[in-house]
Amino acid sequence: MGAQLRVYKQKINSAQTTKKITKAMELIAASRIQKAMARVRAASPFARAVTRAVSAVATHSTVDHPLTTERAEIRRSAVVIFASDRGLAGAFNSQILREGLELSTLLRSQGKDVAYYLIGRKAVGYFQFRRMASEAEWTGDTDAPHFRTAEEISATLIDAYERGGDNGGVDEIHLVSNRFVSMMTQSPESVRLLPLEVVEGDDRASDRELYPLYDFEPDPETVLDALLPVYIQSRVFNALLQSSAAKHAATQKAMKSASDNADKLITDYTRLRNNARQAEITQQIAEIVGGADALASGK
Repeated sequence: MGAQLRVYKQKINSAQTTKKITKAMELIAASRIQKAMARVRAASPFARAVTRAVSAVATHSTVDHPLTTERAEIRRSAVVIFASDRGLAGAFNSQILREGLELSTLLRSQGKDVAYYLIGRKAVGYFQFRRMASEAEWTGDTDAPHFRTAEEISATLIDAYERGGDNGGVDEIHLVSNRFVSMMTQSPESVRLLPLEVVEGDDRASDRELYPLYDFEPDPETVLDALLPVYIQSRVFNALLQSSAAKHAATQKAMKSASDNADKLITDYTRLRNNARQAEITQQIAEIVGGADALASGK
């Protein structure tokens, strides 16, 4: 009986230690998510302005730019997967990897080859474990992304797109990332980055806003050459920031769940320990009473 009490005590101590760790990680994630959301809000006005400018050039000009023109035949597609460097975030990484693989299956069913570009150690580890090839990898900058990482990713993607599927590059680019919806919801989404699909600009739903007539100087093609790299960088950077905020929210949710489970384990093991102690005390009392009865009957 004493050994059983020691086992329960060890399990209670273990659960209490686990709770301290998970509670600390929950508080850290809660502080980081506020900073991540502040960065998303700070980057959004610039991203909207660049998107509107690119939309204006693409809509109000007839120039056939390589980054905006659909190719006659798409042989090879790039799938850029935004995962994280760390785990302990619930289904954050598994759902984005599943989304990326489902998109790849769809593309292959259309007769296209798929080239993977991976962001985050979890995505890299997943592909290495399954011996799946990737074209490029970026790790170590997913918790608090820097703009230089977005520049490196954008330069790699633009270079691959300009080379084309026939020359070892790609003919279209898809971004697969988690989008921060709320503290409880992080939604995986897939967006085609190239050929250009403007998703925000040229929104004429508001009747109160008047849209001007555009005149491009020196010419639309030169303007697109200058704007499109900036546009792609802003889209990639926005995906990095959204993924970072979603990851911290997923970590906070997972750690809160772990802390609640540790509380439940502590309560259950405490009840079992009390029951064992009560049984031990009852047995000792029964032995004392039995011994006393034996002595009394011996007289």
